Amino acid sequence: MASHPPGKCCTVGVKHEGEATGKIEKIAGINSYVAYPADKSTQNAVLILTDIFGHELINAQLIADQFAANGYYTVVPDLFNGDPVPWNKPDDFDLMGWLGGHSTQHVDPIIEAVIKEMRGSLGVKRIGAAGYCFGGKYVCRFLKDGKIDVGYTAHPSFVDADELKGIQGPLAISAAETDGIYPAEKRHETEAILTEMKATYQQTLYSGVEHGFAVRADISKKHVKFAKEQAFCQAVCWFDEFVKA
Repeated sequence: MASHPPGKCCTVGVKHEGEATGKIEKIAGINSYVAYPADKSTQNAVLILTDIFGHELINAQLIADQFAANGYYTVVPDLFNGDPVPWNKPDDFDLMGWLGGHSTQHVDPIIEAVIKEMRGSLGVKRIGAAGYCFGGKYVCRFLKDGKIDVGYTAHPSFVDADELKGIQGPLAISAAETDGIYPAEKRHETEAILTEMKATYQQTLYSGVEHGFAVRADISKKHVKFAKEQAFCQAVCWFDEFVKA
């Protein structure tokens, strides 16, 4: 595997404050948070594949708004059919049981349908996908066969080596220095796979931060806020180079 299965660190973090400027729309019949760029163009798009807290968490929505501010039509679909992990979950929440109800057989069809409509009636020409934690696996699964053109993931969870080996487009990764799911040996394994494939890739390691920092960071801490913002800038620069090309 290129990263370990999700664990406790996937379920903790800081809920951010702010006012989302996008809106919930149906895309392929799936509730999705959507944010438009200033010119309302849908030609270049970012598809955000969220962590386990889903598309209604303000953190994900604020990230989507920022991608839109950088010129991308941004779509954040509900990957969990209205059943994300609750932010204020009970201590005995059964994460592995929840994951069993949201496996690839459940999530793949949602992403497939959203991409199909984005490339169809919504007029999208190129798609960059940003996958956070849980969503990183699906960036790799769909970065091929004309589905997703460009991939970015931050602190990915449970990506199989074969999924990584199957990518057919540029991939950027933001990694945390402290991450039990994507630790040093998995980063090195990922680099070895991508190097052997002669893939176009970038992997950036951020010191002093933990798994989840790119979406659920405690931004009251200066160095953590800096890392979160730099990870976002990394994604934008990657998409500017390969999506807008």
